[in-house]
Amino acid sequence: MNKIFLIGNLTRDTEITETQSGVKVCRFSIAVNRNYASNDGERKTDFFNCVAWRGLGENVAKYVKKGDKVAV
Repeated sequence: MNKIFLIGNLTRDTEITETQSGVKVCRFSIAVNRNYASNDGERKTDFFNCVAWRGLGENVAKYVKKGDKVAV
């Protein structure tokens, strides 16, 4: 099993929706800077779309906003 830990900043405010069965879903995107620079000295940034379900999704939507640093 592979594991990945992402630490970055939210690129926009969270979007919380509800499924037809009433389950809360929170969607957000984070920007993660790479630890190394390319040959020309430029640092690259990767963007990841994330989804949090149920209680975790509600907490993310309640406490996190654009620009906040998060760990996933």
